Amino acid sequence: MREPAFWHRPSSWTSQLLRPLAALYGAVAARRMQQSGADAGIPVICVGNYHVGGAGKTPTVLALAKLLRELDERPVVLSRGYGGRLAGPVKVDRDSHTAADIGDEPLMMAATLPVVVSRDRAAGLALARAQDATVILMDDGFQNPSVAKDCCLIVIDGTRGVGNGRVIPAGPLRAPLPPQLERTAALIVVGEGNAAQSIAAELAPRGKPVLSARLRPDEGSLAALRGTRALAFAGIGDPARFFNTLRAGGVDVVRNEAFPDHHAFTRDEIEQLVADAKRDGLALVTTEKDLARLRGPDGMPAFAQAIVPFAVTLQFEDAAALRRFITDQLFRARDRRLRK
Repeated sequence: MREPAFWHRPSSWTSQLLRPLAALYGAVAARRMQQSGADAGIPVICVGNYHVGGAGKTPTVLALAKLLRELDERPVVLSRGYGGRLAGPVKVDRDSHTAADIGDEPLMMAATLPVVVSRDRAAGLALARAQDATVILMDDGFQNPSVAKDCCLIVIDGTRGVGNGRVIPAGPLRAPLPPQLERTAALIVVGEGNAAQSIAAELAPRGKPVLSARLRPDEGSLAALRGTRALAFAGIGDPARFFNTLRAGGVDVVRNEAFPDHHAFTRDEIEQLVADAKRDGLALVTTEKDLARLRGPDGMPAFAQAIVPFAVTLQFEDAAALRRFITDQLFRARDRRLRK
């Protein structure tokens, strides 16, 4: 879906008219967040958003997985598998599953670590633990009460923030901010901008860390594209951020095409993009997440072979602070279970 423009305009009449519905939705969401969830028996770290749409959850999950492995932990990702047809629980197998089966993000993450998809997140806990996990990384699910979380890290875009700050359908928030702030263990602000300053100002006095991070292009991806002219396309939560990352890396983005988040590309759409790029002498480039949706049971189809994937990683300005925070949260989570 594409976010309505009025979600980012505080004075919108449309948003004002929808406030009664938003109040009802928000009350239900806030009450639901108070419910107790199933205990996984091992630490559960949830990476979420206050709002719908993208802010950098998947790169954050991958960065945390790397850190956890450096700490000799064995992380396993638990995902709802948004956009996939399989309810699960199922362990993602890149040799047999496609994005249509289990969603684009799980398929992409499964290239580097074990991923379990389960529409009922609580039902996926046993399978996640069966992968020899010492820590479960929940990709999204912050507002979902079915699983008890030991630590919730919230990702927010430094430029976009939380839009007009209102709850669905009047704005992008999944629940009112107060109960969400209460359950936040740390805030991760991705990129430039000051749109997250007010939220950071509320969390800092509560002793909740505010960590800054940036999406950095993979050096291999940059080497393949540096100095080239490109046609870039993306169907993610914030395509503009991807296009800006390309340009910041020295790629001359002559043309860009934005699609809705999780867009299911048709063969005709891709063939048209390939033809347009070839006609104008441009490299055709997209995100790893978008490319995952094009992957079939036998790998990348012939009509998509010309597409160049552009990989990014999330880098924290104070990596040591993140390491201390995660180490402390793991100790506390295990200590709580020992005391029960």
